[in-house]
Amino acid sequence: MQDNQESRLSCFKAYDVRGRVPDELNEELAFKIGQAFVSFLNARRVVVGYDIRLSSKELVSALSQGLITGGAEVLDIGLCGTEEVYFATGALDADGGIMVTASHNPAEYNGMKFVRRESRPISSDTGLVDIQKMVLDGSFIKGSAPGSIHQASIREQYVEHLLSYIKPDLLQPIRAVVNAGNGCAGPVIDLLEKRLPITFIKLQHDPDGSFPHGVPNPLLPGNRENTARAVIQEKADIGIAWDGDFDRCFLFDEKGAFVEGYYLVGLLAQAMLRGRSKPQKIIHDPRLIWNTREIVIREGHVPVMARTGHAFIKDKMREVDALYGGEMSGHHYFRDFNYCDSGMIPWLLVWQLLSRTKMTLSEMLAECMERFPVSGEINRVVDDPDAVVARIEKLYSEIPCEKDYTDGLSVSCDGYRFNVRKSNTEPLLRLNVESRGDRRLMENKTEELLQLIEG
Repeated sequence: MQDNQESRLSCFKAYDVRGRVPDELNEELAFKIGQAFVSFLNARRVVVGYDIRLSSKELVSALSQGLITGGAEVLDIGLCGTEEVYFATGALDADGGIMVTASHNPAEYNGMKFVRRESRPISSDTGLVDIQKMVLDGSFIKGSAPGSIHQASIREQYVEHLLSYIKPDLLQPIRAVVNAGNGCAGPVIDLLEKRLPITFIKLQHDPDGSFPHGVPNPLLPGNRENTARAVIQEKADIGIAWDGDFDRCFLFDEKGAFVEGYYLVGLLAQAMLRGRSKPQKIIHDPRLIWNTREIVIREGHVPVMARTGHAFIKDKMREVDALYGGEMSGHHYFRDFNYCDSGMIPWLLVWQLLSRTKMTLSEMLAECMERFPVSGEINRVVDDPDAVVARIEKLYSEIPCEKDYTDGLSVSCDGYRFNVRKSNTEPLLRLNVESRGDRRLMENKTEELLQLIEG
């Protein structure tokens, strides 16, 4: 029985809970997670929300029963995006929040993301291992009296907060193709549509947990074609696509070209820093950095590097009180949003930049793409990632380059730079290469490094 329990707890990952339903994650386990969450935080009020997956309602119901068994008041905000749980945890003065979602994982998966007061993330380093242990050995404490479940509505307040990042009266009317991927973004888009001078061309708009067009993950090239094609056909100014729980957004320019997330970090830093005289800190991850750092320094502010991953980014943002943080993977973090990531704020800020500059998105991006061409992230399966990284490090120890170990191995040489890092969950190496205005050099170095990686 103990071995069976441990196998069922394989759904506990480094940053969240995630697994196949029902063999790795089910209602019985969700109930125990609720009890353990209350015990771990001594929580009195807990926000819960869920995405559109077909198993989400049953899991959130069992989770809520576990929470009230522990004595907590459950504030159920219903079908929502992950960032709405982040927002509600702060807005409703809750002790914690749990979002039932598996984001962009396959349809048979589900999971949970956890935060404590002030929407601070709970990961394996900050309590998730303790919750797992409580679930495994049943060491949680029952409440002296059962709690209760209340429906809570925060969406209108959340939309008002989104609008606080822009000045709607100054926005130029645009046409935007929006692809919710049949995830949770559609209802929020409908509310924003009523408040903004925008014409939406809606694709895969209705929430549908059967995922009739496939699981929404715009990072997969095959999932971008519908959005790109619609931008061109509809003569739209911009395309926007989200993953299922819309904590990541991805942009397409007016020509239908997918915008590399690295360049979007620079644009958003520029948007957030405009008009601020007091020096602000901007967080970026180590994979690709030169464009972001140049923009931030040029604006008179301070770039700060942090390890890849939402828990590390959020911790560093709080540590230095950063205004904004961005990852090339599509996560963008904002100080005024509880230092959390949002998939709605970024495209609103880009729209405001388009309105102010009177430029198209491709024109805004052209200079930085020419100045800092990139390889894009390239993944390779290898038997021994550590040995491959050591081999690359040894080779570059003989070359006069600057090295950094914030996350994997970063090497900055004359005119080019690269980062190679291990996946936390797979036998993969992830490679990113950039150069200073020399695409041929970037491509040559990318090929050299891939040959080293592939042995």
